[in-house]
Order: sequence, then structure tokens, then C-alpha cells
Amino acid sequence: MTLEGKKIGILVEAGFEDSELIVPLEAMKKAGARVVVIGNDLKQLYQGKRGNAEIKADITADRAKAEQFDAIIVPGGYAPDRMRLHQSMIALINKGHRLGKIIAAICHGPQLLISAGIVRGRRLTSWPSITIDLRNAGAHWVDEPVVIDRNIITSRKPADLPAFNKAIKEALTQPNGNNNGKLSKPAKRKVKAKR
Repeated sequence: MTLEGKKIGILVEAGFEDSELIVPLEAMKKAGARVVVIGNDLKQLYQGKRGNAEIKADITADRAKAEQFDAIIVPGGYAPDRMRLHQSMIALINKGHRLGKIIAAICHGPQLLISAGIVRGRRLTSWPSITIDLRNAGAHWVDEPVVIDRNIITSRKPADLPAFNKAIKEALTQPNGNNNGKLSKPAKRKVKAKR
């Protein structure tokens, strides 16, 4: 499955879960995608929480344009809580979602989706400790390795990375790629006429 011609952003902040950034980054590159690391400081060397990975950003979130990406990935760890302190990261996720881009978050990653206001009414999964946060934000939380709800893909933990990466690749290689920038329409509900 090739991702040639696809551009994927992966967000970074201090304390990211090492494998949840590095494994998707390498998998997407191996599939042929152009992967751009998005942070808040080009000079900072971001350290993974386990000390197994460090990475620099290619671009800052305030300069990244959601229109230029087919997907945006949010790794977990302590990073998502720090990402929520940056309005530019919140805005990037919100705009990417409104454009129908693939928004993929693993572990604590959905914390950023909560701040972006995009989880209400959506089916998601996450690390168990943020279940209550997602439910309070109006999401329907489930305990599954990977959950796909239209353009939002979520997973629980590092052990779910194979399923998470596969779901992202499949979403990007479907006939509409990333819905060609449009959110899929919710199913129409039948409304009974009042008598």
C-alpha cells in the first residue's frame, strides 16, 4: 500500500510516548508519504518520555497550514497535555477536521482533540485514564484497538500501533483519499411529521 503523493503532519511536544511518534513516522515514510514534524519551537530538541527518542520539528504549528496535509497524527504520552497549551496546535487540528483531513490520535492524543472541540458525538478510544474526559466532552468511548469514525482515527496504546498505522494508510488510500477535503455526511434521520 503506497502513500506516494500524500503529506502527513505529526505533532510533537516534550514527553511524547517514544514509539507512538517514531513508529507511525517511520511507517508512513516507508509507505512513501512525505512526513512533516510539527512543533512549537524549531530550536528545541524534543525528548520522548522514555528517553529512547529525540526529534526536532520541521515547521512550527503557527506556520503549518491544514490545507497542505492529508492527515495529522497526534502521539500520546505527556505531550498532548502540553500541546493543548498552544492555540496554534489546537487551531491546526480544528481546521484539519473541518476540512475533512484524517485526524489520528493515540493514547493521550485525544486530549488535543477535546481542546479542538471535535469529539462531541464521535466514537473514539484512548488510554483509559482519559475516558472520563472524552465522555465529558460528549464522545462515545469504547475499548477497542482502533476506532474509525469518519475522518477521526483513534487507538489506545503502543501495542495498538500496527492497527493504528494500518487504519491511517487505508484511510489515505481509499478512493476519496481523505474525502477530498470534505467531511462525510451523517446518515439522514427519518423524522415523523406531527399530526
